[in-house]
Amino acid sequence: MSTYLPPATGRLAALVAGVAILVAACTGAAPDDDATADTSEAPAPATAPASSDQASPGVSDDRVLFGQSAAFSGPAQALGHAMRLGIEAAFAEQNQAGGVHGRMLELVTADDRYEPGFAFANTRDLITKERVFALIGEVGTPTSRSAVPLAESRAVPFVAPFTGAGFLRDPDLNSVVNLRASYAQETEHMVERLTEDLGVTRVAVMYQNDSYGQSGLNGVIEALDKRGLAPVATWYYERNSSAVKAAVFHIGDADPEAVIFIGAYQPVAKAITLLRMDIDPVFMAVSFVGSNALAQELGDDAPGVYVTQVVPIPDDAGTPVVAEYREALSEFDPSAAPGFVSLEGYLAGRLAIVALEACGADLTRECFLSAFSELGAVDLSGVSLEYGPGDNQGSDEVLLTVINDDGRFVPATNLGDSQ
Repeated sequence: MSTYLPPATGRLAALVAGVAILVAACTGAAPDDDATADTSEAPAPATAPASSDQASPGVSDDRVLFGQSAAFSGPAQALGHAMRLGIEAAFAEQNQAGGVHGRMLELVTADDRYEPGFAFANTRDLITKERVFALIGEVGTPTSRSAVPLAESRAVPFVAPFTGAGFLRDPDLNSVVNLRASYAQETEHMVERLTEDLGVTRVAVMYQNDSYGQSGLNGVIEALDKRGLAPVATWYYERNSSAVKAAVFHIGDADPEAVIFIGAYQPVAKAITLLRMDIDPVFMAVSFVGSNALAQELGDDAPGVYVTQVVPIPDDAGTPVVAEYREALSEFDPSAAPGFVSLEGYLAGRLAIVALEACGADLTRECFLSAFSELGAVDLSGVSLEYGPGDNQGSDEVLLTVINDDGRFVPATNLGDSQ
């Protein structure tokens, strides 16, 4: 069961968003994403940590309430809708089996439009007004950067955000539980394959002009530097826009052998289409791009585009959890098509269920967060995760895929084979 909260409106929401934008403008549009607890894209929380003896919000005899702030409108909305779909499918599957220790799992969601100010306002309201037990499936780096200080200040679990940002892997964070591999690992894998499989030395980067884009750009630069290389061109576009012509011009002018994209599906698709008019490099994007939405946006231009993935391919019948995901998705919404983002949402829901089960009937936020490091290894029906002291990231797996002529994503075992 889920509840949708409409987008924040009125003077307060506008003020929060305005303050966030003003602060970001004053401190630089693309702060270093690996800076610990950087809140430059949102106001600092004014709330004190909750006392440990306070009754667990969001928990009653018959339910546990989770909250999600994500983009459900705007040019990145496909990511929010897919992430929510996967979480809801996992919760519905568990509820059908009787819930967890007799409690049904519920999700309340709020639209942040992929903007830090709204993410801050939503997170505050989910914690203080909706009184959720935990936050799950936040979509994006700049939005997570706004939300995490609030979660940390209240010791509210912040589970499986859809981002590989470095700052979320900080061992000093007590409330964050990551599911996926980092952007640094994705970009390292890209550069390794480009240089080893194809001997590529000329790499360009188009990135989103915020902490997400900067995180991915830093990863590419570091991976190239390890090999004595540097990008031949880097250029950006603004978040929630498809204004990529300047980036396309500068990147095309550098004549790269490969272009790596740190962006969302609409601007990346537009840039690929425009670049192909003049040059023919290898195109690669990190997983946050939204693979299925990217393929749909590209249409006939999709074949040959590479995307790194941090979850299994959604039609991989050899992985038990994929079969379980597809069955749960079909039961929850027969019209829904399987995809990478909703699969990640499903895994996020399954991960939360593991911790809920470990805590037993006496559920608290403290027990929930402790469960991950105490369990150590977690097996989600073939997807192996491991947590421990100072390690809040479950998976290190990165898979390179390519869109084939049928528009399907398949493993790219050797780049040289498809050139």
